Amino acid sequence: MTLSADPADRGHRDEQQPRATAPESATLHQALAGTGGLDTLLRDLTDRAVLAVAGAEACSITVRRDGRLLTVAGTDGLPSGLDQRQYENGDGPCVRAADSDAEQHAPDLSQEDRWPTYAAYALSRGVRTVLAVPLAVDGETDAALNLYATTEGAFRGSRTVARAFAANASDAINAALSIERERASAGDVRTALLSRSVIDQAIGILMAQERCTAQTALDTLRRVSQDANIKLRDLCGDLVARTTDGASDRASDGASHGRGGASRRRASQRR
Repeated sequence: MTLSADPADRGHRDEQQPRATAPESATLHQALAGTGGLDTLLRDLTDRAVLAVAGAEACSITVRRDGRLLTVAGTDGLPSGLDQRQYENGDGPCVRAADSDAEQHAPDLSQEDRWPTYAAYALSRGVRTVLAVPLAVDGETDAALNLYATTEGAFRGSRTVARAFAANASDAINAALSIERERASAGDVRTALLSRSVIDQAIGILMAQERCTAQTALDTLRRVSQDANIKLRDLCGDLVARTTDGASDRASDGASHGRGGASRRRASQRR
């Protein structure tokens, strides 16, 4: 069996109306806006794919991270092990789609000779047809949208819709990744600002204690940080905390002594 489309897939049957129209990019972006992040979006996309692509009964998304393929989302109807068995074998429709950036279609796994070991396993799990469509995901070397069905030839007539869905899904995933990166950058900025604030406070404390310049105080803090193998931020935070706690204790003691002195003065006046 070749990797090209089956003759039966060409022509009018590939343009039949699916049971649900493939979502437009705007719809997927609306879904993104209402999700709790990238993980939630990916799960939502697999659910939407099953609704959009006629014949699909289960869906998963494969992505290569840190040099290995893994499934980052899947529908509840996805039989366990379908993707993992491919990763272990190093081949299969979703592995080849991700690796080669080329669509893979197995209309009848009982007649499949490209992945005999995987085909036998999938058939044992009740899966008869697989369609894996590459995803163009920024920052990821390999990714694919994998569709599964229990009937032979389930995706004849809906592969065009699957391709359109995968293209729109790629846009939504890339938008989500962009938001995730912006959030991470914002977090880094907040952390840097907080670090700068506590370092400035520590410099001020040291200037008051040692009667030195700001540069001398900073050099001293850096030297202690290096000698003690403690991050400068943590060292400064500890100094600020100890100084603040000490000031609070002195204020509390002063208030207590003040109350005691006032009581003694009132008692003396009464005598």
